[in-house]
Amino acid sequence: MSNPSQVFEQLMAVVVDRRDNPPERSYTTKLLQGGVPKIGAKILEEAAEVVEAAQEPAGPDQRAHFVYEVGDLLYHLFVLLGQQRVDLEEVSSELARRFGTSGLDEKAARKAAEKDE
Repeated sequence: MSNPSQVFEQLMAVVVDRRDNPPERSYTTKLLQGGVPKIGAKILEEAAEVVEAAQEPAGPDQRAHFVYEVGDLLYHLFVLLGQQRVDLEEVSSELARRFGTSGLDEKAARKAAEKDE
């Protein structure tokens, strides 16, 4: 089995390279050139496909299809991260910050802060 963090780092490196050294014939380059509207549309499309795959009847084909669609969604999220120049360490730090914090408590704190503004 592959190391997920290593795969994610390699994928991010490819996205950044395509952003900084865009080859002519590259799907990633085409997405990056389309900016947030193009990448965002693909993320919305892929997110819907993930949900659809999750709702299929359980079984090995469903699981494989679900994993495939999640891979597509993650790829497009990585392209958006690269386009926005956000690295994986920033996202990892944000997720780590959330450990030990109730999602409900965090949401309540955000709502309270919004009211104070």
